[in-house]
Amino acid sequence: MEEDEANELRDFSAPIFFNQPRHMEDIRGLKMLEKSWKMTERMKTVSVALVLCLNVGVDPPDLIKPTPCARLECWLDPLTMNPNKSLEAVGNSLQKQYERWQPKARYKQSLDPTVEEVKKLCLSLRRNARDDRVLFHYNGHGVPKPTQNGEIWVFNKNYTQYIPLSIYDLQSWITGPTVFAYDCSNAGAIIEHYKLFCQQRSEEANGENDVETPVNKLENCIHMASCSSNEVLPLNPDLPADLFTSCLTTPIKTALRWFCINNNNLLVPNVTLEMIEKIPGRLNDRRTPIGELNWIFTAVTDTIAWNVLPIKTFQKLFRQDLLVASLFRNFLLAERIMRSFNCSPTSHPNLPATHNHPMWYTWDLVLDRCLSQLPSIIDNGQEFMHSTFFEDQLTAFQVWLALGSKERSVPEQLPVVLQVLLSQIHRIRALDLLGKFLDLGVWAVELALSVGIFPYVLRLLQSSARELRPRMLFIWAKVLAHDISCQVDLVKDGAYKYFLYILADPQMTSNDRAMAAYVMAMIVKDYPIGKEAAQQSNIIAVCTELLDDSNPLLRQWVVLCLGYEWHGYDPARWCAVRDNAYEKLYHLLSDDCVEVRASVVYALGTFVSNKNDRSGQADNIDQGIGMTLAGCVKDASPVVRKELVVALSGFVLEFESYFITTASKLMRDSDYEKEKNRVGNTHSGSTAPGGWIYVPNKNNGPPPLPLPYHGSDSSHFQATRRSRLISSPSSHSLSPPTSGDFHPALERLLSLPTRNVYNMVWRALITLLHDPFPEISDLGKELYNYLMIKITASNSSPTGSLRPSDSFSSAVTSQGLDDVSVLSIKKTFKGIERSRSQPQMPISDMMPHSQQFSSKRTVFGRGPGPLNSDSSDDETDNRIYRLPNVKTELGSWCSSQFRKSLLKPINHYDPSSQEYYNNEWKYLSNAEIRAEAAASYRYLSKSQLDDECFIQRTNFSPQIIRFMEYKKAVVVAGQNEINVWNWEQSNKVKTFRNNLKNHKISAMEIVNEHHLPLLLVGTDDGSLRLWKHFDDDENLKLVTAWKGLSDLLKSSFRRSGLVVSWEQEAGKLLCSGDVRTVSIWDVRREMKVQEIPTGADSCVTSISGGADKSSLLVAGCGDGSVRLFDRRLPANESRVKTLFEHKAWVVKVHKQSGGSGNIISGSIAGDVKFWDPRFTESVKTISTQCTLNAMDVHKEADIFVCGSASQVIQVYNHSGEMNSCIKYHDGFRVQRIGPISCLAFHPYRVMFAAGSKDCLLSVYSPPDKRR
Repeated sequence: MEEDEANELRDFSAPIFFNQPRHMEDIRGLKMLEKSWKMTERMKTVSVALVLCLNVGVDPPDLIKPTPCARLECWLDPLTMNPNKSLEAVGNSLQKQYERWQPKARYKQSLDPTVEEVKKLCLSLRRNARDDRVLFHYNGHGVPKPTQNGEIWVFNKNYTQYIPLSIYDLQSWITGPTVFAYDCSNAGAIIEHYKLFCQQRSEEANGENDVETPVNKLENCIHMASCSSNEVLPLNPDLPADLFTSCLTTPIKTALRWFCINNNNLLVPNVTLEMIEKIPGRLNDRRTPIGELNWIFTAVTDTIAWNVLPIKTFQKLFRQDLLVASLFRNFLLAERIMRSFNCSPTSHPNLPATHNHPMWYTWDLVLDRCLSQLPSIIDNGQEFMHSTFFEDQLTAFQVWLALGSKERSVPEQLPVVLQVLLSQIHRIRALDLLGKFLDLGVWAVELALSVGIFPYVLRLLQSSARELRPRMLFIWAKVLAHDISCQVDLVKDGAYKYFLYILADPQMTSNDRAMAAYVMAMIVKDYPIGKEAAQQSNIIAVCTELLDDSNPLLRQWVVLCLGYEWHGYDPARWCAVRDNAYEKLYHLLSDDCVEVRASVVYALGTFVSNKNDRSGQADNIDQGIGMTLAGCVKDASPVVRKELVVALSGFVLEFESYFITTASKLMRDSDYEKEKNRVGNTHSGSTAPGGWIYVPNKNNGPPPLPLPYHGSDSSHFQATRRSRLISSPSSHSLSPPTSGDFHPALERLLSLPTRNVYNMVWRALITLLHDPFPEISDLGKELYNYLMIKITASNSSPTGSLRPSDSFSSAVTSQGLDDVSVLSIKKTFKGIERSRSQPQMPISDMMPHSQQFSSKRTVFGRGPGPLNSDSSDDETDNRIYRLPNVKTELGSWCSSQFRKSLLKPINHYDPSSQEYYNNEWKYLSNAEIRAEAAASYRYLSKSQLDDECFIQRTNFSPQIIRFMEYKKAVVVAGQNEINVWNWEQSNKVKTFRNNLKNHKISAMEIVNEHHLPLLLVGTDDGSLRLWKHFDDDENLKLVTAWKGLSDLLKSSFRRSGLVVSWEQEAGKLLCSGDVRTVSIWDVRREMKVQEIPTGADSCVTSISGGADKSSLLVAGCGDGSVRLFDRRLPANESRVKTLFEHKAWVVKVHKQSGGSGNIISGSIAGDVKFWDPRFTESVKTISTQCTLNAMDVHKEADIFVCGSASQVIQVYNHSGEMNSCIKYHDGFRVQRIGPISCLAFHPYRVMFAAGSKDCLLSVYSPPDKRR
């Protein structure tokens, strides 16, 4: 039972590799969408016109008022005072009510005015306000209703007549932007006529330019009217006559009175209207009853508007202008109250109905609880009990976050969370919930910013509370990942120091400091003012102190922050020089984290790539960085190597003239060595025991190291170079220079040893040009094309026209460039030829940094700029020598990771995700397959593996076969093509080519078989490629690629190419082949962790490490030896045994898993030996009596299979007994097999596949296993 349970749980604990974001997605930043939350302009109301037409004591002729009726104006009864004083008192009271909302505005009263007074007032206010907003408040309770012609009423000078004032004229005087508030009967008619007049002006403007009154300003005006065009204001004596104005300016008092009147004192029977005036507190003090009511009212009305209005309208009315926002919050109350009296307030922009929104019932509950305490507070002095409104709303928001579905609607409590940020009592909880909401995705961040969260979280950066820091870091990381332009606001008020202090605070956790480093990186990225501010705050010293932190995310963003800081900013570069910051980055080039290594390469690349004036010291520093970067060319991660191409391109462009000279020298040296080797090989040479060719030296001493092999293109490349020297008309320019050809500094440069920086970087670029990852090779081609054009142009005769020769095209092609690239170069040279068909220009004028150097220039200085030429020549040169477009989006991609969820677990670890349940089902299914296979092992002695259950003809001769563990599929490779077959249904699942250069496939493994399988393919040039979706209908994707082996050695007869062994549990990949070492790669870190010398003079043909995390490594070699290595020992001491019983090429070595750790090996001579690692002699030998071409050992069962060129397949058990023998037979309906080229067992099932040289693929199993 325990074994069964362990079998079921095995896959749940098995590691998964190549599942990081860098493997699952392209390294590209997310496209920045238009930020709708940011308003293009902020407005403020600076002037207010209060126009009151009351005519106290005289009722308008078109209205008969009952007795009693509403009399209060601004909570004053004008009939109790002298008419003149009462009008003035009402005006002053209205001004004070507005001043509560906008105390800094310029107020002007116009009491019972004439037309001229209104005109003068409007023109004056607009002149002073300029482009700011003006508020025009009109009270028409003492004049007739607006006319059908779009007119309101004012008075004549003697107050004997009502004089009409056209809205058309009012538009011309006050223009826009303006806010209009109309408190009169039929007020909606004013808005209708206003829009008609705007339309009329627009039609007039189409014919002629109306500069005096811009139509767009008029159309953007805001209007609020107390009722619609056919309604009369309420005259209830318990309410003020200016009920609409009271709602707009004194909402809490109006709401309390209406609540008491409307509920007939049923809910609060002991509260009177007089007691309402005695509610203690101030509106701006949230700790008092009246202040808390005002705070809750703001939250309620904001919530209603947020949930009802479109975002654009909400921002315009509630976030653009403080006064307008307050008025429209109060307008929502006015709509609710006045609708209860059969009046429908209207506005422009038009708002949907909000009077019946559910949040109003919450507001009623708040009023009820407040008023119920009022008698005891007034009479007994009882302490006020604060409302639980905000706690309840936060709880509702928390429930929404916890239980909402993926298709959830917008949370209505979001504006409440914004208001709670102002409260110290609820702030921590609100920030926690806000962070969880922002973690839902980009849409959540956009919503939070749209509701107006930004100024609140910006203000909170002034707080020194330590408990807020982690929460503020998380929120700001999300905000900056969504919109980096917020960096401006952080720098403007010095708020960036908040994050810099956290970054330098050792008491903060490393995760918090990582977010602080990210925020600082975003602040200085491409923002000179931010760079300067951070530099003054000593950011480079702070960052360099954190380079050795244990948190990889912190190391990554500290490095990126340094790169952003000194990119294009010389003061930061020289500060880094003084602190040796760039040197402190070197050791991170071998960091365990791929993103850290890539960030270091980026930062060093930006340090070098600087277009400002330079000195000899700067050049020396950059050359040291260039040499360091060139050593990263063998990094296993394509993310690092892509950044390396960009970094080296900046270095090349900085020292362009030297690279042109160095490249020319390398071409000459390469051609000379090739010719020398060709002549020398015709006379002498020696062959190592393993078949490698040695090139004898000129002193007839001991042979040097084997000649590096660079793949199948190397010989063609060298031959092309040689033919170029012989046939090219301009080849004389590649000969060794005479004393007068170059400046002495360049002559000294040509005599530098091979290890000089320019040679190293050039060779690194050539390596990247042949990179197995296409994106990297494409970037390399871009840079290489640019250099080759310049090199060829510089090597052409100064007096002759420049013509691209055929030898140049062949040389470019031999370097791995495609036909399109060559064609583009040819087109470029045609442009050069056309541009030089006129009077010839010296080559120094055409080539930047190629003319004669000044004698005072330092050896490591940059070349001078080009000589002066006319603008047409400059344009031609810029077109011909277009700078290479070599760039990546690493920084943007790293930043985009903060857009993802940082709080939720990854899906396959999250029990609430569908992916988790899919994986659980798959793991249990895998366990059933393993259990079923294990049960069949006991019947091996009674059944033979000779039933051919699958046979198909392939398009190639199979070279490598791999069964998929948990799918009924077999993967077969030959030369450069891969086929995936379903062996049960006998159909082809997928076919594809491994690479475009036709390198032979020599190794193949399947990674993550228990999860989502990936196909690892190795070729004879040392390249490794990892493919995703190789076994399904989805598009094939290259996950990663790197050089598992470099500097492969030539062989005189047979080559093993690249051989690998994959250890799934340990995440290690063992690589060897035509080299003298065994390389061990840690795929989680994507770096080589160990390189063990084999000590053999022949290639490694097979390698095995076992699946039990053992330190023992077994390698079979071409000379017949089997070598055992202990990985725990130092590399030079790790070979612990060498077994020499085989006398020929070792076909297969297999280290058994489990306690015994026995080793099985077979050679091409047909002898199969069993070894105990403790002894130097084999414990058993089985002779197959035939020459072996292929062999495989079952992973679990005690059987192995051998295949020979004599068309025989033999299956043995470990005791040496033959289980099956499959031979070629003539006749009808018999098995036909060809010379065996490859064999492979299924990892668990008792079956094997065989590939033959006549392009046949077969699968054999016991008779009862046919499926």
